[in-house]
Amino acid sequence: MDIPERYRLTLTSDGAVVMQGEWSSPATAERKFTSWIGSYSGIAGARIVLTEQGDDGAERMLSEWPGDGA
Repeated sequence: MDIPERYRLTLTSDGAVVMQGEWSSPATAERKFTSWIGSYSGIAGARIVLTEQGDDGAERMLSEWPGDGA
């Protein structure tokens, strides 16, 4: 069973939050992550992070763009 709003995407530019979205489905969140890269990668200093909220309430990073070495 999916947990409501368990997966969060955050778009920042130079450290400031520009936009966030939350989904219960991991497939939807992963699809949105890819879509956001295509749509927002041209923003100066952009960073996109996909996190998952665990059962204990802690968030862990699943994916980030740009990744290490970018």
